Amino acid sequence: MRLYLASANPGKAAELAALAAARGGPAGLEVVSAREVGGMPEVVEDTGTFAGNARKKARALAPLLPAGGWALADDSGLCVEALGGAPGVESAYLAGPVSNAAANLARLVELMRDVPEGRRAAHFVCVLVLIAPGGAERLFEGLCRGRLAAEPRGRGGFGYDPLFIPEGQEQTLAELPAEVKNRISHRARAWLECAGWLAEGAQTVH
Repeated sequence: MRLYLASANPGKAAELAALAAARGGPAGLEVVSAREVGGMPEVVEDTGTFAGNARKKARALAPLLPAGGWALADDSGLCVEALGGAPGVESAYLAGPVSNAAANLARLVELMRDVPEGRRAAHFVCVLVLIAPGGAERLFEGLCRGRLAAEPRGRGGFGYDPLFIPEGQEQTLAELPAEVKNRISHRARAWLECAGWLAEGAQTVH
């Protein structure tokens, strides 16, 4: 079973491919990049919700897939309590409409500069939307709670990982070994639900 990831983000593609290889699902399950079908179509992520954005991306990719291909879309973001839940669905644009991961991370450090330790709670959200070859849709959600470090730490992961310390950990997601991150992250938790559903016989869904 081949799932095509509706994303141009290489970090997401690598992470989900690793999760698919290590965390259950039916035999032969693999997650591949949208590059396998010519690349991800441009999508304006304007629904205001993680689920809405993920669904829009999956629906954009689904018509391009070969027979038997499944579309898988991920929309995720960081919600910071001291910022009223921001950046949330706008996590990719915190530093402006034309920004990159480094600029977004630097902007978050700046915004949180004077926020004390006790008010640095945050959580990551991941919503996966899966579209079967026949068009049926399924949604899965994962959450990872934690807090923000004062400064970025670590070289692993991507996005806001160097600033986020999950509950029960003292290292950021960028410092933790990949096998630990791929067990506790928001994306890992959403994927575990997805893989479990696929393993229970999703091949019969049309």
